Amino acid sequence: MTSTETGTVLLTGPTRGLGRAAALAMADRPDSARPDLLLVGRPGQALDDIAQRARSRGAQVHTIGADLSRLADVRQAGAAVRELLAAGTVRPLRALVANAGAMSADTRQASADGYELTFAVGHLAHAQLIADLGDQLTAPARIVLVGSNTYHANFYRKLLGVPAADWRDPLDLARPANAGQKPSFKASGVAYSNTKLAILYYAHELQRHLAPGISVAVFEPGWMPGTDLGRGMPAAAQAMGRGLGHLPGVATPAHSGPQLASVALDEKWAHLRDGAFVVRNKLTEVQPIAQDQDRETRLWKATEELLDRARV
Repeated sequence: MTSTETGTVLLTGPTRGLGRAAALAMADRPDSARPDLLLVGRPGQALDDIAQRARSRGAQVHTIGADLSRLADVRQAGAAVRELLAAGTVRPLRALVANAGAMSADTRQASADGYELTFAVGHLAHAQLIADLGDQLTAPARIVLVGSNTYHANFYRKLLGVPAADWRDPLDLARPANAGQKPSFKASGVAYSNTKLAILYYAHELQRHLAPGISVAVFEPGWMPGTDLGRGMPAAAQAMGRGLGHLPGVATPAHSGPQLASVALDEKWAHLRDGAFVVRNKLTEVQPIAQDQDRETRLWKATEELLDRARV
């Protein structure tokens, strides 16, 4: 974006890892290119700390406390953003970065609304936020969703035993596993990969529903083992992730956070739309499985149904 287009960026999941690094990268920009920041995350010391660090770098920051596993919280966050924009407290909303995610170690675990936790946080929460704020974006504006290549099993993921997506109807994906089903790394990984495939489908369909001048892209930060994403996993799995995080070429928040900020803000990415997939700093073609208009349309309708159910 040019300096005349710099406004406000909303970022979810700003307290750890990729989101924290992206928030600080935005705050570190020169005065003429530094956006106002709306940081949406679980209330507490971690959210207060990242806000203070961003302010110390010169950014105007507002925090909005919300537990993204509770859709009522997400709706309240959307209402708070609308109030800030209506009052002129922040500049026009130019970007919404849907960074927050979860990888539940137990697919029987449900969100406050009764949905499988990984799917609830990674997809439904952001779909609710975008539904509530899509009309608040001022063109030219961008929506950036954080995705992952885990939706398909490439050579390295097969080698590491990381499961690919196993797509089913979205209403089924949102349903927690049966109480009698034992937790497993495979089940957890499939739920995560399904959620990341859903993000790609949703991004493609979302572009069809947005006003002109608002674009959608999906950012893949690269393989980042050892981050807090897997904090719900068994201790042994977390320890292995931390070890793998030291391998050469592995992505880190310090490198990928500024890249995410760039996709949200920089002129070099202004052409992205239709759910274009950026891996680190390279525009990449998705696998054929990630392009399916029937599935995209079905996901959109099912998402609306799931969000409506949560209002009851």
